[in-house]
Amino acid sequence: MTRCEVILVDDEEDIRLSVQQSLELKGFDVTAFARADRALDRLGRDFPGVLVSDIRMPRMDGIQLLDAVMEIDPDQPVILVTGNGDVPMAVAALAKGAYDFIEKPFSTDRLAQSIARAAERRRMALELRVLRAAPTPDDPLEAMLHGRSPAMIELRGRIRTVAATDLDVLIVGETGTGKELVARALHQLSDRAAKPFVTVNLAALPADHAEAELFGHVAGAFHGALRARTGRLEHARGGTVYLDEIGSAPLGLQVKLLRVLEDRAIEPLGASDRVQLDVRFVASTREGLETLVAQGRFRDDLLYRVNPVTLHLPPLRARPGDAPRLFQVFATEAARRYGRPPPEIPPDRLLAIAAQDWPGNLRELKNAADRHVLGIETDTAPAGEAGLGLVERVNRFERDVIIATLAANEGSLKATYESLGLARKTLYEKMQKHGLRREDFGD
Repeated sequence: MTRCEVILVDDEEDIRLSVQQSLELKGFDVTAFARADRALDRLGRDFPGVLVSDIRMPRMDGIQLLDAVMEIDPDQPVILVTGNGDVPMAVAALAKGAYDFIEKPFSTDRLAQSIARAAERRRMALELRVLRAAPTPDDPLEAMLHGRSPAMIELRGRIRTVAATDLDVLIVGETGTGKELVARALHQLSDRAAKPFVTVNLAALPADHAEAELFGHVAGAFHGALRARTGRLEHARGGTVYLDEIGSAPLGLQVKLLRVLEDRAIEPLGASDRVQLDVRFVASTREGLETLVAQGRFRDDLLYRVNPVTLHLPPLRARPGDAPRLFQVFATEAARRYGRPPPEIPPDRLLAIAAQDWPGNLRELKNAADRHVLGIETDTAPAGEAGLGLVERVNRFERDVIIATLAANEGSLKATYESLGLARKTLYEKMQKHGLRREDFGD
């Protein structure tokens, strides 16, 4: 990405040249004007940079320039430079949409920091516009499983490969990472797509009726079985069975499932004949089944049978660059669902979204998008700061800013350290300190 563009407006030549040179030494691309109306000609809705303007100028002053810019693009960051007597005027300008104001005399470092933050916000605003205008992906898998991070691109590639086979699959992922979505994607991309997709939540099956639910029964098989019933597995003939939370299955049921997986046949309760099954099994678990095997809660032979292929789903905190895009997608879907107009999402809100951990993953993010559309959520700031000391708060803030900037720059380290005003080595050291990897934010 190119360096941040800055339009500087100041009618005093000495000050204009001095500020321009100082900002250029800090890596900004600066175009300076003595008159506000001439600077205005350079601004448009696609301008990717930041406007810095003095307030006291002849013809068109900084406040008039701000008003004109807000007419062109309310998301354009404008930083006003003020004299001592202009502070009340500058504060009022913030209410009109100004991004920041800086009092004279000021240090170049202070101005550069404000420009860097404003540029970060501008990039997020422009990226959001592109996202809103982007057509629905032609790729049905990308439409189901959104994300541009390397982890998601790799996952979609593996799903395409595995879907073309008839291998059983184990999906491992935290709560809310989209395990059922992946299972449905495997089904829809396979030759079984026209056949049933049957979900069985093993954690919700009543223990005393689990076998009857799964395998079915004949009339009179047990007290109350007045007529025969087809089991859930048989309903999926020719299609896919999704065994959700397989790790929660009781050991006794695990023995029965092992036999089904081995023989591809079931025996309804009370029946003397076996029923052949042509199904593919996709199972999911929140925690590694190897841990449950070590604890004696899961059979090792069933583990080896259920995982010819294992797909690991990344949590949202491992791909923070995807969070703002996903939030926009979920908010758009929620607006359609609730009959609301397309939601406006401020860039600062997206920066906060990119900085959160989202322990509930996609499910938590989707709920937050729903609340945003309904107007009942006002805070996406990370929780739990009240008990942190100053050092911890500073470290969290530093990490959040780096994450948001990397996300806005799609992983470009050069653009990130330039916009943050850091040396390249300093950014590398801070990323290592906070456990951040460039490849998690873009190609």
